[in-house]
Amino acid sequence: MTATVSEHLLRRLHAWGVGHVFGSPGDGIDALLAAFGRTEDAPRLVRSPHARTSAFQAVGHARFGGIPGVCAAASGPDAIHLLGGLYDAKLDRVPVLAIVGRRRTGRDDPHRPETDPYALFGDVASEFLETVTAPQDLADVLDRALRTAHARRCPVVVVVPEDVLELGCPEPAEPPAPPAGFGAAPAGAGPGEGTAAPSTQSLERAAEILNSGDKVAILVGRGAAGAAAEVQRIAELLGAGVAKELLGKDVLSDELPYVTGTAGPLGTRPSYELMRDCDTLLTIGSSFAHPRFLPEPGRARSVRIDVEPDPTGAGRPPHRPASDHASGRPSDDLLGRPSDDHPGDPSDDPSGDPWGDPYEVELVADVRETLRRLIPRIRAEERGREWFQTVCDNVRRWDEVLERRSRLSADPVNPEQVARVLDALLPPDAIVACDSGSVTAWYARHLTMRPGMRGALSGALAATGCAVPYAIGAKFAHPDRPVIALVGDGAMQPDGLAELITAARYRDLWQDPRLVVAVWNDRGLGQGARHPHDAEDDPAVPSVPAQRSLDVPYAAFARSLGLTGVRVETPGEVESGWRAALGADGPAVVEFLTDPTVPPVPAHATWEQLGAAAAAVLKGGPDAGSLVRHAFMAKMQEFLPGSRTE
Repeated sequence: MTATVSEHLLRRLHAWGVGHVFGSPGDGIDALLAAFGRTEDAPRLVRSPHARTSAFQAVGHARFGGIPGVCAAASGPDAIHLLGGLYDAKLDRVPVLAIVGRRRTGRDDPHRPETDPYALFGDVASEFLETVTAPQDLADVLDRALRTAHARRCPVVVVVPEDVLELGCPEPAEPPAPPAGFGAAPAGAGPGEGTAAPSTQSLERAAEILNSGDKVAILVGRGAAGAAAEVQRIAELLGAGVAKELLGKDVLSDELPYVTGTAGPLGTRPSYELMRDCDTLLTIGSSFAHPRFLPEPGRARSVRIDVEPDPTGAGRPPHRPASDHASGRPSDDLLGRPSDDHPGDPSDDPSGDPWGDPYEVELVADVRETLRRLIPRIRAEERGREWFQTVCDNVRRWDEVLERRSRLSADPVNPEQVARVLDALLPPDAIVACDSGSVTAWYARHLTMRPGMRGALSGALAATGCAVPYAIGAKFAHPDRPVIALVGDGAMQPDGLAELITAARYRDLWQDPRLVVAVWNDRGLGQGARHPHDAEDDPAVPSVPAQRSLDVPYAAFARSLGLTGVRVETPGEVESGWRAALGADGPAVVEFLTDPTVPPVPAHATWEQLGAAAAAVLKGGPDAGSLVRHAFMAKMQEFLPGSRTE
């Protein structure tokens, strides 16, 4: 019996190493979903409650699995719902293949007009968007789509009409061998436009700049994944501190004494000081999107290493008045939002250049190989260790500050305590998916990434509701590892509750049964419902919750599905709640009743900025006084014995 296009499509995906396809039934794709049973689940269909979460599951699978994630959606509204996940993949350079069905030719319904896939996906899948119009085209289109997704680290879309899916298909040729590294490297660390290694002349020039620095800072991004040993070696030779962009949090172990944590609006105080005070900057595998948190123009020499050129064409922040630096730039309020005329606005640059000076040397080549060739040219004996010791001291003091902040009283539970307690209990091989909102700040500051751990979030898009679908995708990529999703209640309600049904359906397929969904339930629309870039870019966002929402019983809902559900209502129950969830024999929800008035105070905030912000916040609502009190108490922890102030 001749196999159909649907069957050959699945078999070809399997030959490429694709083990799972995330999708839900609908017009135009039912023939494909029916074919999974005839191909003996090779690959396996993971049925999602909604096309939106199918896309985010595929993104999560790709972020942690190393090969393109694959999702499938029907025509019409389901195809539209893929856009959130596909844009997340596009902006964070994650390889994803979306297979989109179309209703059978001649079945056009004037009351249900068909969407035009080329108009719908033309931007998000600009690298590859094609339709399979005949069975003999299937193999070529699918092979090129997967190659493009892998090589360009981008989303691609293949449209297959329903009547084509049902046609008989001749046996296609064997698929070509997958590209080198296909399925071996984390998403974001794959090949790009760079060469294998830079020229000798470029390496010598980069080494000259780095060797001339007395206070060297290194900023690493996810493009440095797979080069941790080389980053560690060059940092120690240079006596440098190492900061990490948020998407690169798992690139290097936070246990190294000179790793200062994350940089940027949600970053740590040591990372802020590292960038403020350095005289030389080495950026590795990063296209940092927050130039205000880089060294000031003219202050530091700079080198960048990545497989692709800097998309901004620059490595320095925009011009800012000298007086602002003295006051502790940037001019943000206590929630991290800049004032309307903050000096980080590109319009403040009198030169007309919105970004500032470019990197002095940019090595566009394979990161690991470039570092291997650069390291022998670094002269460690030519610099003292005072800067290195200062960086390490700053890291230690900041950890003391965070510990004290996590112990501050709150009503009922301090959200920082929840993250701090988890940090000590994380399994050594844990995979952590974090959602957008104030929970991002607690993830960024309190969780210590150790060797073997992985972490991810929605970076550029800051999509709300992505963490639980990410975790589902990660669990299928690594069924033998514990996976933890960190979510605010505002993100849990739209998608997370339905995704618990997915977890219940497939729990028996995972060798390690641990899939923990942790909900910071503040019963409101305050910080938990805001995405993290609001704290930097939108002064109009209210600082105080306008209203309290329904207290949804997340743990009870989990128990209704046969999962473990734990509700934590007091500070004394936090550790036992985590232990119960992490020790469960299957998926678990641990719900913490947290105080919505504990803000993620920016690490760089000054007393003057806090005072100005407090005056504005106190006009905002009934919880304003509590929010201001928590902000000032958090800042005060930097001035207690054992920590340094300026």
